[in-house]
Amino acid sequence: MYAIPFPPLSPEIFEIDLGGFSFALRWYALAYLAGFLIGWRLIVAALRRPALWPGGTAPMAPAAVENLLAWIIVGVILGGRLGFVLFYQPGHYLANPTDILRVWEGGMSFHGGLLGAAAAGFLFARRQGIAPPAISDAMAMVVPVGLGLGRISNFINAELWGRPTDMPWGVLFPGHGAICPLDWTGPCARHPTQLYEAALEGLLLGLIVWYLVSRRDALRFPWAITGTFFAVYGAARFLVEFWRVPDPQFLARHPQGHVLSLGEFGVTMGQLLSLPMLLAGLALIAFARARGRQ
Repeated sequence: MYAIPFPPLSPEIFEIDLGGFSFALRWYALAYLAGFLIGWRLIVAALRRPALWPGGTAPMAPAAVENLLAWIIVGVILGGRLGFVLFYQPGHYLANPTDILRVWEGGMSFHGGLLGAAAAGFLFARRQGIAPPAISDAMAMVVPVGLGLGRISNFINAELWGRPTDMPWGVLFPGHGAICPLDWTGPCARHPTQLYEAALEGLLLGLIVWYLVSRRDALRFPWAITGTFFAVYGAARFLVEFWRVPDPQFLARHPQGHVLSLGEFGVTMGQLLSLPMLLAGLALIAFARARGRQ
């Protein structure tokens, strides 16, 4: 009575059948593409305002962002895929290594993608002779856009849903999401954790970063925006994990969804990976503030 039916949404925007070969554009792919393009234009806009940066000088020319974007795309895709393989299903991919290449079947880890993007940004900075903190802060400034779009596409795909709930905003997801524990009574409504994450990791984090950049001149203090991104994302993801259900392959190895058990409680893989981000973010913020006072 209190559940919200899942809207009639398809993961595919359109599909073209060319006789034996078909091509489909999916919302998830469009979210990646839009996130990269919007992030590119936002970084270019920031570089055209030298007053935002330390010493009133932009760290690189706006035209160089195109090369940075190419590095980041490669880093996100490789890191995201390898992160999923190593963090969530190492046994399966060790036994079936060719499945690692089957990216069209899904399976990307945000934490892995973040590590891949960080490595790509560091290599780009070293190659171009640019201070790594400037590249890191520029990237952290725009990531919330991609995160928000990605989580909305997760909702459209009816994946990464949450635990069963009797709250009035619970959603009746199709497919495996409609299967609830045997002791659950009533409609199998679940927390729309994709939208929780879109609101926290995308909208809220984006607004905080925008405020710090535009109103508090945070880009003038190296590592401040990077630290803010790490801290807010780590806290948001850690919180949402209490209501989010891990992917089916992970649950097959950890039926309770926990990788560490602490009495009656447990720590999920998402929380285990997010806690270091939170701590690193707080440390970077403290470091940036100390440098700023000097």
